[in-house]
Amino acid sequence: GGIVLKKQSNLSRLLSYAGVHKYFTYASWVLSGISALTALVPFWYIWKIINEALEVSPNFGSAANLTHYGIMAMTYAIISYLIYIGALLCSHLAAFRIAANMRIDITEHISKLPIGFADSFGSGKLRKIINDSTAATETYLAHQLPDKYAAMATPVGLLALLLVFDWRL
Repeated sequence: GGIVLKKQSNLSRLLSYAGVHKYFTYASWVLSGISALTALVPFWYIWKIINEALEVSPNFGSAANLTHYGIMAMTYAIISYLIYIGALLCSHLAAFRIAANMRIDITEHISKLPIGFADSFGSGKLRKIINDSTAATETYLAHQLPDKYAAMATPVGLLALLLVFDWRL
């Protein structure tokens, strides 16, 4: 047998442009997942509100915890948004670094090509291709990847909620 070289994934190639900033990307994935799970907690408190209201009905004045549950639902909703903002801050830090390093790498590569290469495109068109391509990469890394991890965490959290809820009320 010969030497088997593992093909580098597109994501790992992109992250190689991040240097140490790739850890911000990883942090954004974790924070995004935590945010998605935290965003489900208010539903648990809403369930508790409904459950308590049904237990004391029609004497709603004896429902002692409704305000507390409402405040907790709002608190967890706000916490979820704050964690998501942290996730996006991390993902943007890494994405901006990656896009900048890609532009530098591409520009250095083009500078080594024969002069006629750039003339065949025109400098404006070439610059637009570079900027558009790196901007698309930036969007993917800064928004779509963190959202992917939130989308993966949400069903897990929903399953946990289904196990906690007494759906019969």
